[in-house]
Amino acid sequence: MTEERAQRPHDPRGAERFNEDRAAYTVASAQPDLEAGVSAIRETVKTLKPTPGVYRMLDTRGDVLYVGKARSLKARVANYTQVSNLTNRLQRMVSQCRAMEIVTTNSEAEALLLEAQFIKRFRPPFNVLLRDDKSFPFILLRQGHDFPRIMKHRGARRAKGNYYGPFASAGSVNTTINALQKLFLLRSCTDSFFANRDRPCLLYQIKRCSAPCVGRIDAEGYDRLVREAKDFLGGKSSAVQAQMEQQMAKAAEELDFETAAILRDRLRAATFIQGSQAVNAAGVGDADVFALAHKNGQIAVQAFFIRGGQNWGHRAFFPRNTADQEDGQVLADVLLQFYEEVPPPRTVLVDRELPEQELMEQALGEATRLSSGDDGKSAGYKVAISIPQRGDRRRLMEQAQRNAVEALDRRLAESGTKAKLNRELAEFLELSEPPQRIEVYDNSHIQGAKAVGAMVVAGPEGFEKAQYRKFNIKTAQTNDDFGMMREVMERRFRKLAEDVDAEDSGGRKNSHETIWPDLLLIDGGKGQMSSVMSVLEELGIADRVPTIAIAKGPDHGREGREVFHFPDGREKTLPVNSPLLYHLQRLRDEVHRYAIGAHRAKRSRAITASPLDEIPGIGPARKRALLLHFGTAGKVRAASLEDLQRAPGVSEAVAQTIYDFYHAGG
Repeated sequence: MTEERAQRPHDPRGAERFNEDRAAYTVASAQPDLEAGVSAIRETVKTLKPTPGVYRMLDTRGDVLYVGKARSLKARVANYTQVSNLTNRLQRMVSQCRAMEIVTTNSEAEALLLEAQFIKRFRPPFNVLLRDDKSFPFILLRQGHDFPRIMKHRGARRAKGNYYGPFASAGSVNTTINALQKLFLLRSCTDSFFANRDRPCLLYQIKRCSAPCVGRIDAEGYDRLVREAKDFLGGKSSAVQAQMEQQMAKAAEELDFETAAILRDRLRAATFIQGSQAVNAAGVGDADVFALAHKNGQIAVQAFFIRGGQNWGHRAFFPRNTADQEDGQVLADVLLQFYEEVPPPRTVLVDRELPEQELMEQALGEATRLSSGDDGKSAGYKVAISIPQRGDRRRLMEQAQRNAVEALDRRLAESGTKAKLNRELAEFLELSEPPQRIEVYDNSHIQGAKAVGAMVVAGPEGFEKAQYRKFNIKTAQTNDDFGMMREVMERRFRKLAEDVDAEDSGGRKNSHETIWPDLLLIDGGKGQMSSVMSVLEELGIADRVPTIAIAKGPDHGREGREVFHFPDGREKTLPVNSPLLYHLQRLRDEVHRYAIGAHRAKRSRAITASPLDEIPGIGPARKRALLLHFGTAGKVRAASLEDLQRAPGVSEAVAQTIYDFYHAGG
């Protein structure tokens, strides 16, 4: 795989920006020049060959506008120079293009996988994007220990063991693990906790662990439980249940009622796991089911995750940037981005034909070979994408289609409610139009100590948590709330105001320095409002940023009596039962929660901090050795150079560094 750069002004920052904000910027930026974009693409075409690969279109700032793959890069990229054949959307994209980056690959399937990786990394505003980019949880039966541990796992699957999933949510994983503990009595504790036990813990007492840590079960018996757990999670749940039923009957015949009661409780746990499945997936085996619904310009994709005939949860996705895109292409893009993080099963069921379906199957099969499988091997396996026509699979698909329609209806209803609230908000706060980006500010401290400012961002679809920001207060005086708010505002808007004067956004990597809010909501009263406005006036942007402050009013402890302070000194209130008041309270409460969390995290770090952390060249190992040798950081400070040199793991040079750090003035 090779990469070529063509007329690239500077490194792209696409991975560090957010899709909607960049899309808004590019549309509202200087007049797009279609001919300039076509010219840049033509220059790139001159360097291309008819080989497979991936191309990235970049704007004037180096941000990625679009990522595409091609069987023949030369032919595919050349198509963008035929302006008359392009849709309005593609013409707008070409007009903003000023450079391209090319990556050649060995095959079209490899290009397809690389395209999905780049889309997830750069979040281009002209690609279909999967809204929910959170990692999915798995159940891990970890190996490498005489008594394997069962646990929840997120992220890269580097640990050796058997992975089962994906599950739709952390809650579904926790519920399943709790039931599996009752069913198979496997340990869930860490290895260090396991190694230091001298008596059973509470989980043994409540019959959710077999206590291998203190020898209540031998290795052979525990291995049998592990094998049963693997069979159950691997789709052989009926055989496992039948075996336990036989064991329970035998124990009862032998009058071993204690063992029979234990087996009875384990069978109840198995029944709970199977009975909690919201979707009847018997006979399906391992498969993911995807169905798409389209209404009023919005799309929902419903996914069911079936493993071993058991439903391990379902999730609805609402992809972005789907205008002018065929439904089949949208579903294909969603699948590729979804499986960029999650290993695909052998069977993927969809409700419609997908473009380049055979190529997708080849690419997903290649992905299973490149990534380590559940058994740690890299042989890979074939992935089949199909449309079910009859039987259990067809009934399951119909259920997924119904869920997709219902999820989209709920989404549209929620969007309508939020749009109505935004219109009411604009009217109440006397804004020219409903705000698309609301920034809410608060700060948190204890008598001025460990002060932190917080910003949360709300958009038309709710909180944009990826754009939250914390400000470590540096210059404000102790216990000066107004000074802290002034510092936060100055740091938030200083560079943005400078760009207004220079008429240049500068292409900074931090999107908060290039994006204007439509509304500032300040948690506070007249004092906080005055502090904010003084900073905005100094920066010359007071008229550009609508600002409002929300205070709890005369009855300070009572919800529903909030007073809204305007920059000109006016005050307004809302009825206690107003939906708009509840919406604004949610915004205020969210920033309050975020600020307190940031403050507590900072305070916790300070509690565990050591004076040795400030010494250059002293890492965790040397710090541990020094504390073990001298006892306290104070004794390290008081030690002579000779004493420091005698400490284990401390060379003469390091000892001199430590001594000089504490005795620089002496």
